[in-house]
Amino acid sequence: MKDSEPDEVDQLKTKFMSAWHNVKYGWVVRTKTKFSRSSPVFLLGKCYHFKSEGMDESASGCTDTFTNTQLISGNVHQFRKDFVSRIWLTYRCEFPQLKGCNLTTDCGWGCTLRSGQMMLAQSLLLHFLGRDWIWADVQQVVPLESDLFKSKTLESEENAGFTFLPPLEKTQQDINEKLDLSSNEKHSLNPVSSTSEDEKLHRTIISWLGDNPATTFGIHKLIELGENSGKRAGDWYGPAVVAHILRRAVEEAVEPKLQGITIYVAQDCTVYIGDVLEKHSQTVERGNPNSSGRNAVVILIPVRLGGEKINLEYKEVVKGILSLEFCVGIIGGKPKQSFYFLGFQDDSLIYMDPHYCQSFVDVSMEDFPLESYHCPSPKKMPFGKMDPSCTIGLYSSSEYYFNQIIDEVTKVLNFPSSKEKYPLFTFSRGHAKDYQVDKHCTLKTESAEQVSKNRMKKAERLSYEEFVLL
Repeated sequence: MKDSEPDEVDQLKTKFMSAWHNVKYGWVVRTKTKFSRSSPVFLLGKCYHFKSEGMDESASGCTDTFTNTQLISGNVHQFRKDFVSRIWLTYRCEFPQLKGCNLTTDCGWGCTLRSGQMMLAQSLLLHFLGRDWIWADVQQVVPLESDLFKSKTLESEENAGFTFLPPLEKTQQDINEKLDLSSNEKHSLNPVSSTSEDEKLHRTIISWLGDNPATTFGIHKLIELGENSGKRAGDWYGPAVVAHILRRAVEEAVEPKLQGITIYVAQDCTVYIGDVLEKHSQTVERGNPNSSGRNAVVILIPVRLGGEKINLEYKEVVKGILSLEFCVGIIGGKPKQSFYFLGFQDDSLIYMDPHYCQSFVDVSMEDFPLESYHCPSPKKMPFGKMDPSCTIGLYSSSEYYFNQIIDEVTKVLNFPSSKEKYPLFTFSRGHAKDYQVDKHCTLKTESAEQVSKNRMKKAERLSYEEFVLL
């Protein structure tokens, strides 16, 4: 047997672990997520209030604490459609074998990569379709579970809330059987969107993220790029590592439509303004008649929200960032698990969970099913359970808009009620090279609390081990 080939024991071990993970993550416990009627809900810069299910979108407003402005508010049904329209990337099984190993699934180890894919997906939705875009077929996913988003009638207004149940369907075949569709109807779930330009873009974005060696941002491509950071399939991936993998994936993209967008990764918790402006200019140079025509930069900022444990003083800052319209979410999670955070209510974060094993979907098919790429159920987690290591994502459509981002984010970082005197990250004039910062550094992270040298070394070591995936 050649040295480059896994031995028989490793092959059997891989197959056993893959089978176990497929079973482990193929079941979903029917836990309920409760949302309060009395508190606003923020989802990627949009505000929703559930006090009155029947109010129209302009009937009420939510005040943004950080910018002191009145934001447009929607009701629970509008929140549901907005959430479900976000693209959901989860574990998959039975996809083409990953290069250099026997793995045909990412169950048990790929959750941070999936969280990164979801952030990238939201960036692409914002870039091509705008924040107000809603999936035309959203109603065809939600009604599959009759109890989904069902209002919970309680006598006490204080305890009133809305419960959300997780999805039970795993594959398009399960969905077809659930709806009792005939063989001639199985590919007709998206009859309207197939002729819509927006829905074509929606489908194209998902196809870029499919689990196929030929896709631009699929798991196969990300694993290949991760080798530059010393990572292999089955390894643990932290939020900082994933940020740089996404940057390289976008830089290497050859699709004409993707030539109008690029990614900048902050160094040492500092966004160098000159480097971002340079990225905007580089995007113009890469542009062509087939591109979106928007000189966009996705700004990824790896940070630590404390030392070994979360520093609760950063809670309001994180909430403030998630309430901004140009925020594309946070790659984070809790110890041992990675999530994609995209909103909050009170002191709980709202997230999409990648820890759900679904069957492989061949995105090269013309009408591949879309339902498994949209999550009908949000989840919530107390801020205090969040792992300190995370990557914040911001979307800048132009140099002019970037200046607005600096102003708005600075207000959030300098929020008066915060007792933390060290900002989570900063904006600095000039370029990283002006401060002798290594532009090719990929893993260096540090606590915003200016921890001691010993704790600093431990924090840097933890950047490799943010999530222990069992």
